[in-house]
Amino acid sequence: MSSFETIHCLETWGDFACFTRPEMKIERYSYPVITPSAARGIFDSVLWKPGVCWQPTRVEILSLPRFIGLRRNEVKDKGPSEREIIAWREGKAPIQPIVADGDGETLDTDQKGRTQRQTMALKDVRYRLYAGLTSLPGGRSELRGMNEQFARRARNGQCIQQPSFGCREFPAFFRLVEPDEPMTRSPIDLTQDLGWMVYDTFDLGRINTSNAVAGVSLFRAEICNGTLDIPPYDSPLVVKPSTSSSSSSSF
Repeated sequence: MSSFETIHCLETWGDFACFTRPEMKIERYSYPVITPSAARGIFDSVLWKPGVCWQPTRVEILSLPRFIGLRRNEVKDKGPSEREIIAWREGKAPIQPIVADGDGETLDTDQKGRTQRQTMALKDVRYRLYAGLTSLPGGRSELRGMNEQFARRARNGQCIQQPSFGCREFPAFFRLVEPDEPMTRSPIDLTQDLGWMVYDTFDLGRINTSNAVAGVSLFRAEICNGTLDIPPYDSPLVVKPSTSSSSSSSF
C-alpha cells in the first residue's frame, strides 16, 4: 500500500474542527491537527470506490491551531448494534430510534435522553492534505482512470457528501491544488511531539471489502516545521490492532 501512481493535494479549510482524542472518554478534546483517518474521509468524500483505498501521506498546517470551548447537546444512549440494524432491515424487530428530546420516563422506554457535554474544538483551521490511491487485494487495478476522475471532481468542487472536520456539524471546504501550482502559503512555524495519535479505526487492507475489520491503529505523530508526515499503513511504525497487545507496554 506504500507505492502510488499519483499523489493528490487538497487545500481544506473550515470554521471549526474536532479530531477527538480517544483517551478523553466522554468529553471531546481535539488533537491540534487533523488525523490520518479524518484526512482519508475528506478524500473519500470526493471519490470513493470499492476495492481501493486512500492513503494520506502528509499534512501541512497552514493556520496556527487555536482551541475553542463549546457546549453541545449529546445523547447518552449508545448506537444500535449491527445485529439490531439487520433485524430492523429484515423486519424482524421494530425500529427503535434514539430520541434526543426525551428520556425513559416521558417516552416509556429505557432511553437515557440527552445531556450537555464540553468540547474543546479547533477554530479557523486550514490544511494542505496529500494522499494517494491504492488498490486493495482483489480490488480494482485501473487506478489511472480513477486518479483522473478524482482530479476532475475535485477541480469542479464535486463531492459524494459534504466533507467534515471530525464531526458532521463542522463542514470542511476544499479545492484541488494542481501539480504545477506555486505554493503561495507556507506551513506555519510549529514543531511539536504529539505522542500517540489515532491512525485509523479500520484495517485499511480490508476497509472496502466484505470482511472489513474495525480496530484502532496508532502511530507516533510529530509536527516538524508545520508538517505532519504520515507513514504508510503497512509500516512497522503503525501499531495495528493485531499487534497492539504485544506493543501495549509502549503506550
